[in-house]
Amino acid sequence: MPLDPARSGSRRNLVWVMKTEEKGSDVNLATHLLNDAHKKDFDIAVMITNDSDLLEPMRIVKEELGFPVGLINPHPRTSFQLQREASFIKKVRPWHLRDSQFPSSLQDNDGSFTKPAGW
Repeated sequence: MPLDPARSGSRRNLVWVMKTEEKGSDVNLATHLLNDAHKKDFDIAVMITNDSDLLEPMRIVKEELGFPVGLINPHPRTSFQLQREASFIKKVRPWHLRDSQFPSSLQDNDGSFTKPAGW
C-alpha cells in the first residue's frame, strides 16, 4: 500500500501491509451462540458487542431457549435495541482496555516492531 497516499505512484513509497478485516464475524457469532444454546453448552451467554445485527439471535436464545444473555458494551452508548433484550449490561471501562494492551514495542523472530503512535 502507499505509505503516502498523495504520492501513490512512486514504488519507493510502498509498504507491505497485512490487512485483517472482519468478514462474517456477526454471522459466526450468531451461529455459535444459537448452536451452543441448543446444545445447552452454557448457563449464561455473554456477548461483547454493540452491534444490533445480533439482536435476533440474542432474542431467540433469551426468549425461546430460556438462557440469559448478557451484554458487555465496548462503546460509550449501548444500542437501544440490545438494551431491551439484554439480561444484564456491563460497560468496558477505559482502564480495562488500557490495562489489556500490549507494550508499544514488541519483538519476534523477524525483529522489533512498534505500534503506530495514533493507536
